[in-house]
Amino acid sequence: GKGKKAPPPESSDSDDSDDSEELAAATLDGEAPPPRKGKGKAAGKKQQQQQQTKKGKKKAKVESSDSDDDDEHDWDAELGAHTFGDAAAASSSEGEGEEEASTVADGLTPASARKARDGGDDSDDSDDSGEGEGAGSSDAAEEPQKQLLFESDEEDDDEDGAGGGFGGGDGDSDSEAGAGAGAGAGGSDSESEGGSGSGSDSESSGDDDDIEAKARRIDRQRRREREAAAAELQVHTAGGARPEGVREKVLPDEGDAPLGDISAVHDRIMEVADVLADFGERGEEGRPRSDYMAQLTEDVCVYYGYSRELAENFLDLFSPKEAVAFFEANETPRPVVIRTNTLKTRRRDLAQALINRGVNLDPLASWTKVGLKIYDSPVPIGATPEYLAGHYMLQSASSLVPVMALAPRPGEKVLDMAAAPGGKTTYIAQLMRNTGTLVANDAKRERCAALVANLARLGVTNCIVSNQDGRAIPARLSGFDRVLLDAPCSGLGIIARDPSIKTSRGHGDLMRRAHLQKQLLLAAIDAVNAHSKTGGYVVYSTCSIAVEENEAVVDYALRKRCVKLVPLFAEDAEDIGREGLRRFRQHSFHPSLTATRRFYPHAHNMDGFYVAKLKKYANALPAGVSATDGSGEAETARGGAGGGGDGKGKGKAKAAAAEVKRAKPFGGGKTALRVRGEERGERVLAKTQAELDAAAEAAAAAKR
Repeated sequence: GKGKKAPPPESSDSDDSDDSEELAAATLDGEAPPPRKGKGKAAGKKQQQQQQTKKGKKKAKVESSDSDDDDEHDWDAELGAHTFGDAAAASSSEGEGEEEASTVADGLTPASARKARDGGDDSDDSDDSGEGEGAGSSDAAEEPQKQLLFESDEEDDDEDGAGGGFGGGDGDSDSEAGAGAGAGAGGSDSESEGGSGSGSDSESSGDDDDIEAKARRIDRQRRREREAAAAELQVHTAGGARPEGVREKVLPDEGDAPLGDISAVHDRIMEVADVLADFGERGEEGRPRSDYMAQLTEDVCVYYGYSRELAENFLDLFSPKEAVAFFEANETPRPVVIRTNTLKTRRRDLAQALINRGVNLDPLASWTKVGLKIYDSPVPIGATPEYLAGHYMLQSASSLVPVMALAPRPGEKVLDMAAAPGGKTTYIAQLMRNTGTLVANDAKRERCAALVANLARLGVTNCIVSNQDGRAIPARLSGFDRVLLDAPCSGLGIIARDPSIKTSRGHGDLMRRAHLQKQLLLAAIDAVNAHSKTGGYVVYSTCSIAVEENEAVVDYALRKRCVKLVPLFAEDAEDIGREGLRRFRQHSFHPSLTATRRFYPHAHNMDGFYVAKLKKYANALPAGVSATDGSGEAETARGGAGGGGDGKGKGKAKAAAAEVKRAKPFGGGKTALRVRGEERGERVLAKTQAELDAAAEAAAAAKR
């Protein structure tokens, strides 16, 4: 094997050149080389069979490798050296091929042998010429080809490299000299036979090299992924890491065209809210906070469709980030909730009946034993036989809270001052177990029809329906143990159900409704008997989250009547909702308003709601409060519009107001006049109230 080989016939030079070109081209493309012409056909067939066999083998021999840059460089150099050594051997002259074959037999790669021969100069390596004139090419032509081969190997991990496809020419193999010369020169029959005879050893070495190369590529890829993930985490942690002194620019400059894409407006809303959440660190230099708030307000009006006045109101109530969450929550409907009517069925029986009809449901929450949340239903949930039979009532989750806070007891006398369409009224009757007396009043006659229908459907028998102004009720009916006032409001908590509220409400609407709510709440307090053995409670609720309709109204009642705020639920019950506000804008409220509760769609997945529970501790007016204070009408505060049982209530109240006006100063100026007038008015009103109470008791006795 180490002896010199006979030179091939001259007539085969052109064939060898063509074969070498095809061999080098196939090597660069990562494909199997074409079979040799002439005498090398048998060897070419055997090599193709060996390559097909090698593609089917998967050896699990992967040595632990170091992923440092130096090791990777050495491996790539070694891989490229013995890979392109094969191509160079195939394209070299006869004498050079014989010399390289002898060096392979001595344990050196063709590339290292040439380095030893030329003193480290690799300029005589050829790329794909296939003839002797290609030996003068430079390293600059070889390096791109190595890179191309490596990239093609990365793209297809299932294919072997070009060097692996020619195992006989691997410098790492332990084959005889004839093996290297057989695959490298491709001249005589003896050379071909020598190359094919060493296929198994070369094949094993090629598989090992290929597996290790893949393992190193996987290690490099994983390292790059870890570095990219660490960089991304650094950017997104704590709102994004920024270089020292660099501020985010999210506001448009003057003259910039408005955003045409609505999704871009939404993105800017989120960015501005993020900046305002940490304005000291993220605000742009030279831009005041008011510029960001103005831009946020404008974008909210454009994207969500709110009026500017209403958008500013919500942005004052919430922080910018929470306000955006509130706006987003109003774009999606709240879950459908039903309340079990325990006068006719139990919750588990109702749930089983609806499940049998294909309804997908769950218990509403841990704080209620009658609520069910409906996810989907094959039939309208308001048209099932169970609904028509009065086994349940469609009712929002937040509207259950006021009745639970009122906690009526069997046998009591209860008033629902604004009752239609009857959801809370029927729940009160359910808790009273159809005993006692329940008065359901509503000021609008057309709404009373739905109230009567629901009372009949749910089997309520202890209810009296009334149609009158709630402010006049204390003059006709009083002495209730408990009163529920679900006051008419702007509906700012149910925007998801009625999107028209976004543009139909303003500050003027809030103030007008707040004035009516104050009058109704004072009337509700006056209708309650402070000396009730079991009650004396008033629950005030609205489906609005506006402070003007909630905390401001309750704070007003605390100053005008002898009432105090108490917790909504018992100490052992689950507390839900957020505390009421003590401050809003320039207003400060009574500290006890923290006992009230607020419910938000974005925080509790319920309609926006406000609930306050007051305990009346005296029937008289507080010290310093005159008959003309309160709602502005003496008859509203104490007598009502309809008078007492004998028709004298209205006249007595007017006389008390006139007595206050006729009070004369005596040595104290205006302050003395006010104090003396209030004292005299209180005496007159106390006498009038005593007469009204006696008349009411007589009327009740006569009715019985």
